[in-house]
Amino acid sequence: MGTGKRGLLAAAVAVVCTVTVLGAPGAAFAAPDPKPSPAAGSTAPPLPSTASNKDLEAVRAKLEALYHDAAVATDAYNAAEEAAKKQSAEIVELASKIVAGQAKLDGLKDRAGAAARAQYRTGGLPDEAQLMLSDDPSEFLDGAGRVRQGERATTGMISELTRTQQDLEQYSKDASTQWQKLEAGRKTKAAAQKKIEKQIAEAEKLESQLEKEDKKRLEQLEAQVAQEAQTAWLSTGVLDEINSAASDQGKQAVRFATAQIGKPYVWGAEGPDSFDCSGLTSEAWRSAGRGIPRTSQEQWKQLPHIAVKDMRPGDLIIYFADASHVAMYVGDGSIIHAPRPGRTVTVAGAGTMPILGVVRPDA
Repeated sequence: MGTGKRGLLAAAVAVVCTVTVLGAPGAAFAAPDPKPSPAAGSTAPPLPSTASNKDLEAVRAKLEALYHDAAVATDAYNAAEEAAKKQSAEIVELASKIVAGQAKLDGLKDRAGAAARAQYRTGGLPDEAQLMLSDDPSEFLDGAGRVRQGERATTGMISELTRTQQDLEQYSKDASTQWQKLEAGRKTKAAAQKKIEKQIAEAEKLESQLEKEDKKRLEQLEAQVAQEAQTAWLSTGVLDEINSAASDQGKQAVRFATAQIGKPYVWGAEGPDSFDCSGLTSEAWRSAGRGIPRTSQEQWKQLPHIAVKDMRPGDLIIYFADASHVAMYVGDGSIIHAPRPGRTVTVAGAGTMPILGVVRPDA
């Protein structure tokens, strides 16, 4: 390695060693503290093949934090995407109501116009005067009864016309509100996408600048950290208490997730060729006939919580204090999940990341 490249090492180590570690959503990422504070805008030059374990640990921590931030931004992007779908559907429905309401209003106006013309033809005379001028009083009285019925109908028609106009005004206001929400959601989604791309690009740049030998050592370090976390989790005896059988829907969800093993992680993806973490779990349960929220944070908020000791295959394990990652429990202390960019859907230990809690879609 040239001296110039070695000269960049000091700057790299100085940057990454200041990072506060947070386990990112990946099979080989497990750190006890769920709150990273990475130097997000920093640049991390390559490490030499002689990098110490301490240097590589700092790089691992930096990557972990970058991918965690990307996962959080991905959840924000997915939430904005789901909101946009809902708002667009509501706008379409409101547009249909406006069209139908306008047609109804036009019909009511035509009827009101016909009633006005009929009154004009009678000269607008009061009933008493028309009775005195009539050649056949009995015929007039019959007609007068019909007129009164017509007047009541006209009064009802006017009330209906007023209500229809009010409905149209409300539909228009609602549509305007939904458009404003849609526009705000577009901005949120764009900002999230920008952050995702920035974090991933920085992580990929850092990884690409590692020497081949150090990449292998980094992979070994990641695997070691994950194994230590899994071992610590299993040493609590948790598997002795976990013995529940999967439900029929849970079995189907596990079958779906298992069939996706090897497919790449792509942020925002819901299959069929790639997935992000919550895209995998939501599609797995959709295949089992149970729709669940799209994001890991909403899955944590909306689905019933289950004690870890009571979990069964098909349940979803939510990770990190901010619920930024989700995986499917498949039994024997294992999960299937889509870890993070650059990885594929895989089997991992359920204890390789800090567990926030467990939720059950078919509780």
